[in-house]
Amino acid sequence: MLDIRLIRENPEKVKELLLRKEYDASETIDKILTLDQQRRDLIAKTEGWKAEQNAASKSIPQIKKNGGNIQEVLAHVSELKEAIRQSEPQLKAIEDEFRNLMLSLPNLPDEDLLPGGKENNQPIRFFGEPKVFDFEPKHHVDLCNNLGLIDYDRGTMLAGSGFWIYRGMGARLEWALLNYFMDTHLADGYEMILPPHMLEYQCGLTAGQFPKFADEVYKIENPTDDRVHYMLPTAEAALASLYRDEIVPESELPKKLFSYTPCFRREAGSYRSDERGMVRGHQFNKVEMFQFTMPEASDEAFEELVTKAEALVKGLGFHFRTVKLAAADCSASMARTYDIEISIPSMNGYKEVSSVSNARDYQARRGNIRCRRADGKVEYLHTLNGSGLATSRILPALVEQNQLKDGSVVIPEVLRKYLGGIEVLTAEK
Repeated sequence: MLDIRLIRENPEKVKELLLRKEYDASETIDKILTLDQQRRDLIAKTEGWKAEQNAASKSIPQIKKNGGNIQEVLAHVSELKEAIRQSEPQLKAIEDEFRNLMLSLPNLPDEDLLPGGKENNQPIRFFGEPKVFDFEPKHHVDLCNNLGLIDYDRGTMLAGSGFWIYRGMGARLEWALLNYFMDTHLADGYEMILPPHMLEYQCGLTAGQFPKFADEVYKIENPTDDRVHYMLPTAEAALASLYRDEIVPESELPKKLFSYTPCFRREAGSYRSDERGMVRGHQFNKVEMFQFTMPEASDEAFEELVTKAEALVKGLGFHFRTVKLAAADCSASMARTYDIEISIPSMNGYKEVSSVSNARDYQARRGNIRCRRADGKVEYLHTLNGSGLATSRILPALVEQNQLKDGSVVIPEVLRKYLGGIEVLTAEK
């Protein structure tokens, strides 16, 4: 949620920044300002009535003592009470509309981001060299089938399209990746969190995914009561609410967390031909990094998260690039995002395996998460998140980039200790 003071003080600047995200907020901002003024006027009027009512009520004993007639005062107090009572639903209606419009606004992009969408994304650094084969490389679906790593057909049989089953060494390889990610974060001093996989609506609201993207997650209604839960689309939705409605002392910041969860997302529409296999799915595994920081520390925290994500991919030996996203390619909740993109040979391009983002105080305002400075001042803190990492694109890149002519796949050195020292995956005879 944006700061209403910023909108009051410089509405045209807010409109201009949101246009960089290709979001025309002119009518919404104007309506917000109108409602904000109505809300403040009505609150001031109501508070004036309450003060007048209290003063009149307090005067009654003195009027009685002086032998005066209190009927006029009582009648006036009654009129004030009725005016206050009638103003309550009006104020609630204004505040509800005001809040809904405020919640609908995306976060402001950082001013150094280029406007527009993917066409203006900027690769800022590359690592390694693209894989060159002296044979015709296979697609990861064929490699995984031949090596018995993934069972696509039975995954579809169990749950429908967009699901798969890890089998044998495929399951062990998936778990090895997750252990590699988690061990790295633990070594860096991050606290491990295992959150619920079903969340209440407020979690999605705080993270900024709801209400706009509520239709992109799986909704679960309890048949025995009126509770509704949502399968978490990413651990960010849980971690962002961990300190909701709390004030965190400055001495306890930054809080550096990571979480392993499966992630559940509804993927609408049909896949492109180059996205067959595991590149897009309704369920995938991910380790998520998250930080709560003081406002002045969030830029440094952002660079730390980017460096950590890059280091994980470097450790696997992949060729990749780091891309600074243009304003409109950042998600609605984020002020800044860098993507780590790896090369998947069969797709003739790059696919994102980590997005590192700074929400600034946007999520904190939605979740009322604040920090108390050493001098006692209370203000909203900053939140940041980053994939560290998602496996559904790492594993396809791993088998494609590390394949040999005979269809076997070399295991990255960092994963071998989790696989009993196995160095090469070969097809079972």
